[in-house]
Amino acid sequence: MLRWLTVVLMVYLLLVAVGMIGSGFKWASGGADGARELFAFASNPIMGLVIGAFATALVQSSSTVTSVIVGLVAGGLPVHTAIPMIMGANMGTTVTNTLVSMGHIGKKKEFRRAFSAATVHDFFNLLAIAIFLPLEIFTGYLSKVSEYLTTFVVGGESLSIKGFNFIKPLTKPVIGIFKDMYGSLPEPWGGVALALTGLALIFLSIVILGKLLKVLMVGRAKAILHRAIGHGPVTGITSGTLMTIAVQSSSTSTSLIVPLAGNGLFKLKEIYPFTLGANIGTCITALLAATAVEGEMAQFALQIALVHLTFNLSAVILIYGIPFLRRIPLITARRFAQIASRRKWIVFAYVIGLFFVLPGLLIALTA
Repeated sequence: MLRWLTVVLMVYLLLVAVGMIGSGFKWASGGADGARELFAFASNPIMGLVIGAFATALVQSSSTVTSVIVGLVAGGLPVHTAIPMIMGANMGTTVTNTLVSMGHIGKKKEFRRAFSAATVHDFFNLLAIAIFLPLEIFTGYLSKVSEYLTTFVVGGESLSIKGFNFIKPLTKPVIGIFKDMYGSLPEPWGGVALALTGLALIFLSIVILGKLLKVLMVGRAKAILHRAIGHGPVTGITSGTLMTIAVQSSSTSTSLIVPLAGNGLFKLKEIYPFTLGANIGTCITALLAATAVEGEMAQFALQIALVHLTFNLSAVILIYGIPFLRRIPLITARRFAQIASRRKWIVFAYVIGLFFVLPGLLIALTA
């Protein structure tokens, strides 16, 4: 009972933290106009993608990064600037299960199986970005679909966020206390301090929430996993979605299956749909974070959360639905794992180069 009460408290803390980031960012940047100037460096979609991937690889949590992005949009970051960041967060989160696969590096066959199970997620997300980032740039697909979906919540009077937003009265007093605390600081440091406090609280809440849900849910999730994998792609995708919602972390759910693949309990073809479900399930955190946003930016915060969901659902439907596209991540992961099992240095070069060195260099060159 105490653990479940702590889970509720951490969810509340997450909502407060997102509200703090939005308020602090708005305060520090001078509102939406200031935010647009502040984030001009990320207006290039490639840079937005790199920033999202790099931040997620550093903190090892797409849930944290997407919650921060929701908070930034609430503070005035334009939705079109945030969309590539969301895509990058999807890519960055796959570093965790790639690192987990390295636990099998001492045994060649085990490592080949584990590494292919880990990198199939990487290659799926790379393929999804390669398809949907140009599509978004040229057609605005994700912006338009998410905006349309947002109207179901914000459109009519009876469904307006203001009509059922019970989050605001719960979070506003705590945010107000911190605003008063930082009110004596010179501009813009009060807003910066508020945003940084929100960022720290997001880290704290998601880390504790993840650990608690692992204890409460992972044992049951493992049993579900054993029953679900191998019973067809729909069951695999569904179980991956539900398990990720339960543990609030796609890194946790996908990392669980890597050792099972390494030990030969499941084939790569059986694990593949589960990782796609994990991509869908991880969207719940951003949607939850969006409920904490109030005022004129509430619609945009909800929209960016729905962009995350639309992107992942569309990628699963398109890529897994077309046999030719479906096979690309499988074939690439298998071949790469065969090379990596023979030349171990490639594994370290891949992880450090793709997730840290390359993004870091791109950010430094455009700074």
